[in-house]
Amino acid sequence: MNTLVRSSLRVLDRLSPPQKVSAHCDIPCGIYDPGMAQIAAQTVVRMHQLIDGLERPGPDADDATRNAYANSMLRYISVKEEHAELCKHEVRIIWADYFKPEHLEDHPELHTKVWNILKLGSKVRQTVDAAAADELLAAVQQFAEAFWATKGVATRRGPSNQAVGGESVLPA
Repeated sequence: MNTLVRSSLRVLDRLSPPQKVSAHCDIPCGIYDPGMAQIAAQTVVRMHQLIDGLERPGPDADDATRNAYANSMLRYISVKEEHAELCKHEVRIIWADYFKPEHLEDHPELHTKVWNILKLGSKVRQTVDAAAADELLAAVQQFAEAFWATKGVATRRGPSNQAVGGESVLPA
């Protein structure tokens, strides 16, 4: 690009700054699925399982044992927090970009469900609370059922087939 064109574009950008746009995809693609939110919530539950199962080194433990414990704990917490945020992100996308007023007529509790998921996602990031992680997963499963219902798709609960155990909400 030559200098004159580049300079002209800079002037135009200053006179009329372009708007910043952000979306699930910029097309929009119309592809939404609560599956990623469920997997993220299952990961949060699994990290709590691993944290709970981690054996704390005794007072006479050597440095290598203490370091291994600290390393595992930090990694589990980091992944827990990352996936709690991912869960919130995926739910926000569906809530903001997919759901329409007619969906809310059939599911008037949807705003409360989403609010609860977002609050639980924050709680599991701020704490090490396995019960809150379980609540997050249950709330996301209810959200998934509501989502699929708006598409007229029956759901079933089946084994998650993940190390965490439990169930996933799947289209029937």
